[in-house]
Formats: sequence, C-alpha cells, structure tokens
Amino acid sequence: MSARPRHSTTDDFPWWLVALVIIGLVLAVVIAVNDIYAQVFNIVIKGIGMTVFVTLVAFVLASLWGLAIAVLGMADNIMLRQGARFYIETVRGIPILVVLFYIAFVGAPVIVSLFNWMITPLVQAGWVDAMQVRDFSLTWRAILALTICYAAFIAEIFRAGIEAVDQGQVEAAKALGLNRVQRFRLVVFPQAIRTIFPPLSNDFVSMVKDSSLVSVLGVMDITQLGKVYAAGSFRFFETYSIVAYIYLILTLGLSLVLRRVEKSLRRSPRG
Repeated sequence: MSARPRHSTTDDFPWWLVALVIIGLVLAVVIAVNDIYAQVFNIVIKGIGMTVFVTLVAFVLASLWGLAIAVLGMADNIMLRQGARFYIETVRGIPILVVLFYIAFVGAPVIVSLFNWMITPLVQAGWVDAMQVRDFSLTWRAILALTICYAAFIAEIFRAGIEAVDQGQVEAAKALGLNRVQRFRLVVFPQAIRTIFPPLSNDFVSMVKDSSLVSVLGVMDITQLGKVYAAGSFRFFETYSIVAYIYLILTLGLSLVLRRVEKSLRRSPRG
C-alpha cells in the first residue's frame, strides 16, 4: 500500500480564512463609506445583545439538562433509561421551529396554570398575585424551547463521551473506594471532556445561528430588527446582507476561539 502523501505547509494554510477576512474587510469599508449600509448596520447591531443573551442562557441550560438526560440514560433503572431515550428520540424528531411555537403558545399557558395552582394558598392569603400568561415573556419562552431542543442533542454528546472513557479506570476508581459521584467528577468527566468538547462547541456555534428563530416570536434580536427595518424601508438586499455579515462574524470568531481551546485540551496531560 502506498504511503499517504503529506500535505505541504502551503496546502495546510487556511486560505479560506484569508478569503473570508478579505470579504469581511471589504464589507466593513462599504459600511463605513455608504450611508445606507451604515444606517442598516447601526440599527441591526442593536440586537446583538439579545442574540448573545438568548444563546448563552439557552446553551448553559441545555448543557445542564442534556447532562442530566445522559446520566439518566445510563442509569441501572430501565424506566429511567427508557424515559431518557423517549425524550431524546421524540425531541430530535420535531423541528425546532415547531417546538418554539408549541412552547410559546401551548406550553406557556400550561406552565402558568401549573404555577398558579402551586401558589394557590399564597394567592388566597393575598400575599402574591396570580401569574398571567403575558407575564411569561416571549424571550424566556424562546429560551425554554431552545433548551428543550438542544438538550436532546447534547445528551447524546455527553453519553458518547462518557462511554468512551476506559472502563478499567472506572473499575480502578471503584477499588479505591470512590463513590459514583466522585468517580464521575474525578475520573470520568475530566477524560470525557476531550471527546465531548468538539461536538459540544459545534452545537454552541449552531445555537448562535438557530437563535435567529426567536425572531418569529417578535424577540428583538439581530434577525428581528433586520426584518422590521427591511419591511419598512424595502431595503431587503442591504438589510439581509448586513444580518448575514454580523452572524458570520459571530460564528466565525467563535469557531476560531473554540478551535484553539480544543487544541489546548488535546495538548493537556491526561489524568
């Protein structure tokens, strides 16, 4: 069998990144010198705070919930395992947009009714007022929907990473007298994170893009501000070019940072 040819340093150079940087610089110049593009940019950029907020909160909650689902999926109890698998397969089979609408317009009233039922004694005593559906903001409904959807995918990432850990080390930890929580915290998770981090970082970048779906609920993120401006000015080309430009900067910058973190994890000594 012939040896696999080695790529030269020139072949490995990220020319794609150079091309994207050049395009980005050109668009930055256009924004600086063109009043229309500058106006669109100044309006749309106001939604970046909401986009970052929704992404960060939803991803943290989805990671915690996904880890819990993954642990339940590996439990000794068959009911817990089957329940976790049911959740994962069901949620992964439904489009995120459908879940978003369902949580916003079906789940939210149910959650509010359940909450009011739980605080009925406090309401009757006059200590608090009953919660109204309108008090459950659309932003948090969107965050809840993204959390539910992404947790199903993240649970599979955690499961694969945990199962990839050498069982011999787990048995050695048992022999040392470590309980299940200690084994997971000190032995399993530090090694599993090397397997988990790359796909988990990909999901984080994907959530930045999927956070644009919250615009269908009127949440004032980057996409929603672009939609409102385009509908009023009919500057669709300029508006959505700027929207795409901002998302590209966010996702590309985030991908490069996460790639550096991934390399540092690979170089770190194994526990």
